[in-house]
Amino acid sequence: MRLLILAVALFWLAVLPFKTAKAQTDSIPKDIPDSTLEKQHSPSKATIMSACLPGLGQIYNHKIWKVPIIYAGFGVMAYLIVFNTSYYLDYKCAYIESVNRDKNGNYAYLVNRYSSTDLVSAREYYRRNLEITCLVSALWYILQILDATVDAHLYSFNINKTLSMRVEPSVIAPVVSRNMAGGIKLSLHF
Repeated sequence: MRLLILAVALFWLAVLPFKTAKAQTDSIPKDIPDSTLEKQHSPSKATIMSACLPGLGQIYNHKIWKVPIIYAGFGVMAYLIVFNTSYYLDYKCAYIESVNRDKNGNYAYLVNRYSSTDLVSAREYYRRNLEITCLVSALWYILQILDATVDAHLYSFNINKTLSMRVEPSVIAPVVSRNMAGGIKLSLHF
């Protein structure tokens, strides 16, 4: 319930500046150029919002299509954490039963099938996978924050129709030797 209240409050804070900016532009005289009326887009606000609730910074940047991708990534990471934790605990308890020579315990199906060294290596395998999954989850969290920050910085970046790049083959004239050389020519027009 608290998370829902926090999400609604943060979403309201993201939408509020758009409502107040419209009210302010209605009261500004028409003789002022449109370039001065442009609302400032805050990268720090997008960063904080994305850190508080993943995806909220992307909503603030009007990149709503990224939110399902972010949560799909978190869903995959949560599944892998649960999967690896479950197997890690199974092999850990099976190893303990194997060391205690308990052949009829809760994990008898593992104790009777594998040796103690196999149980240790399987436990370590799933422990390592669990740790890697936790690190990848943290990197995914940081990546979505960085994405919101970069998108906010580039929010008002204008790409003109005259901006273009052309890649074409080229023949390079010799400087010292008599042999011609082939190359690639990059042309930027802006």
